[in-house]
Amino acid sequence: MPHQIFPDWLAVVSGGMLAVGLLCAVLIAIDVARRPQKMWIMDIVWPVTALFGSVIWAYGYFEWGRAPTREARARDAEAGKPPFPVQVAKGASHCGAGCTLGDIVAEWLVFAIPSIAVAFGWKSLFGEKTFAVWVLDYLVAFGIGVVFQYFTIKPMRRLSAGEGIVQALKADAASITAWQVGMYGLMAVIQFAWFKPAYGAIAPVNSLEFWFAMQLAMLAGFCTAYPVNWLLIRKGVKEAM
Repeated sequence: MPHQIFPDWLAVVSGGMLAVGLLCAVLIAIDVARRPQKMWIMDIVWPVTALFGSVIWAYGYFEWGRAPTREARARDAEAGKPPFPVQVAKGASHCGAGCTLGDIVAEWLVFAIPSIAVAFGWKSLFGEKTFAVWVLDYLVAFGIGVVFQYFTIKPMRRLSAGEGIVQALKADAASITAWQVGMYGLMAVIQFAWFKPAYGAIAPVNSLEFWFAMQLAMLAGFCTAYPVNWLLIRKGVKEAM
């Protein structure tokens, strides 16, 4: 197997980081099942983003994202409303959840059916299979992200189905693109500037090292999407959360 060329320490670090992220996701999923979010789509967003955000996102959830109790809502109408920078982080995470799910689906789909990569440019437009998969990654992530945004904007603005789709596209197009740029950028650095020169090959999808690299790349995606979400929320294109 190609990933056996990686050193043991990297496998241990990769497995440990992935395990911590999964544990955080499970803990949040259990909590949101007991205390559902005001917007049901956030019941999905928080656990999914913890897969890459790990303890940082778990802290963010329990500090600012956890749904207030009914008693707290009755005492304080502002309960659960975090500072604006945190609202932006939640908006970017909302986008990131779609990107995370999209990348997971696309990467494993092509791993199972490699000919899909050919349809997206491998061996014709791209000599490297990775770049063809990234095209599919973007399309699937964009589709899921727009669906997530639709179920946020439509009920909050009380829009028709058609208006909801249009507004969801406007809200997430720039955000998802910015996220994927950051994610692809760091993934390229790790795969082609670190793994390949140091170990002779990039990490395959069925390796711990690949998904550890994806964890780090998703954090880079959050960083590039954050300022875009700040602007979109300030302009009223996206809803503050």
